[in-house]
Amino acid sequence: MLSRGLLPTVALLLVIVVSGCSAPPLATTKAVESGADLRPLSQVEPLAEPKTRTGPGTARLAQADIAGDKPAARHLPATITDHQGTPVTVTDTSRILAFDMSGTLAATVFGLGLGGNVVGRDVSTGFPSARNLPLVTVNGHRLNAEAILALRPTVVITDTTLGPWDVVLQLRASGVPVVVVDAKRSMDNVGDIVRQVAAALGVPESGERLATRLAGEVDAKKAEIAKLAPADPARKLRVVFLYMRGQAGVYHLFGKGSGADSLIGALGAVDVATEAGIEGMRPVNPEALAKAKPDVILMMTKGLESVGGVDGALQVPGVAQTPAGQHRRIVDMADSQILSFGPLTAGVLDALARALYTPGDPG
Repeated sequence: MLSRGLLPTVALLLVIVVSGCSAPPLATTKAVESGADLRPLSQVEPLAEPKTRTGPGTARLAQADIAGDKPAARHLPATITDHQGTPVTVTDTSRILAFDMSGTLAATVFGLGLGGNVVGRDVSTGFPSARNLPLVTVNGHRLNAEAILALRPTVVITDTTLGPWDVVLQLRASGVPVVVVDAKRSMDNVGDIVRQVAAALGVPESGERLATRLAGEVDAKKAEIAKLAPADPARKLRVVFLYMRGQAGVYHLFGKGSGADSLIGALGAVDVATEAGIEGMRPVNPEALAKAKPDVILMMTKGLESVGGVDGALQVPGVAQTPAGQHRRIVDMADSQILSFGPLTAGVLDALARALYTPGDPG
């Protein structure tokens, strides 16, 4: 068994990319990364045997920004019952704050075409159009009440992943409408989150269009990946997602229900943590990690940097004893992207699939 005890709440930052190779009608995107001229994934020749690839890689988005067309119709005031069962009425969306651990909510607001109304950001919101907005979090993911109130938000959209919760209650007490959405992040509820955010902002039609488009993009990307990934279960890549913060001595493994499991499954790989019966997020057990025999380790870029890169990661107990460690096969991706599940989900899948199944550096 791997170590018991669920991880309290760690920085489960979620992925985010612009998907597809062409700009969709609802959320146009612009290329900002070096991989923007990559051939479509469907035209890439895969490795004959993905397990033979060695060495580290960085998954990079071909397109990393998010911008949507302004909604044609807005229905305000919007009265909804949020995910906690709280009735909320939103009358003004001119100054929006959307924050959560993964950066999904601000990305969704931008995807709905209301990015121009967003007045601040959390540390996990890192795509180009939002990068220069003032931060409302400090010391990583701690909410700053003064910074939030100074921005005079007319509506706040959040979930339960950031705290202290007293800040959220303070916002409500000051008269700011606060809408709490589902905190779960996975491949399975991207559309649900979009619809919740859209309903709160009075743009349900735009939300339905965006949710439908994203589902189509993800399905299309999964179909492309299915042609790259081995069909034989014995040849499928065995993958584990490790969260590390070297300065704090934090080394965790993400399992079933963490979001990483659905990402790995969408990549046509085996999530060895779920296979081992790991629920949620737990401290790494070196013996169990070695026994799980992952071929690839997925990590956040800053997490990898925090332990001193690949060489440092190999010093974490258990890592060097895995096939991934022996072959230095660690794939990292930007913290604000890899587990963000939102408008850029299909693009994240594309970038990671190149890192797993194609020759050479994915970028």
